[in-house]
Amino acid sequence: MITKRIIPCLDVKNGRVVKGVNFENLNDVSSPVELGKYYSECGADELVFYDITASSDGRKLFTDILTEVASKIFIPLTVGGGINTIDDFDRVLKCGADKVSVNSGAIKNPDLIKIAAQKYGNQCVVISVDIKRVDGEFRVFAKGGREDTGIEAIGWIKRCVENGAGEVVVNSIDTDGVKKGFDIEMLKAVCAAVNVPVIASGGAGCKEDFVELFKEIPDIDAGLAASIFHFGEVKISDLKQTLKQNNITVRI
Repeated sequence: MITKRIIPCLDVKNGRVVKGVNFENLNDVSSPVELGKYYSECGADELVFYDITASSDGRKLFTDILTEVASKIFIPLTVGGGINTIDDFDRVLKCGADKVSVNSGAIKNPDLIKIAAQKYGNQCVVISVDIKRVDGEFRVFAKGGREDTGIEAIGWIKRCVENGAGEVVVNSIDTDGVKKGFDIEMLKAVCAAVNVPVIASGGAGCKEDFVELFKEIPDIDAGLAASIFHFGEVKISDLKQTLKQNNITVRI
């Protein structure tokens, strides 16, 4: 069995880490530099940094804070927010990112994934998809979950992977911040559709939610969470011990 990854997520707005429910009502949490350093030291396998209002504000990602975060951590770093061009990929990678996550930028220009994968390699290109159920269909949302694109999500993800995305982050808006567990139905549908690593995001409320995720979907590669880690409700070291006790392979 492949080693499962545990990934904290820093949602950054105006230079601070924030967290909300269903992508709304954002509350201030901490400094991304301090939090990133903490996670790097306490057993996280990777770190995700999202500048969550870059796309909706129509601006470029905050590179000064990103550079400082990257200089303080010793685990792989995935960065997203306001990634619309190859120049944006280049800028973020030069700041210290290992992988670049694209969402709204790929919706506006689907060729962006193909061009980026050809230039930097598939392993560098992550498609992040914010998904919500609309009339019984999995629908892609843009601009931080604010805008219904009308695009059916599973077909969109398949197309992005065919274009060269080497990893998929599935953000369930329906379960985000609710802490009632991951969106197993949605994640199963995605894993059945593609053959690249899939990261589950949205809904983790306790250690048992990760156990359920990896037991229910053995093919899924990683679980991502924010608030339960930020507020100390779950410690990554404790989570990994629980997973190990449940015969789930993790890096201790």
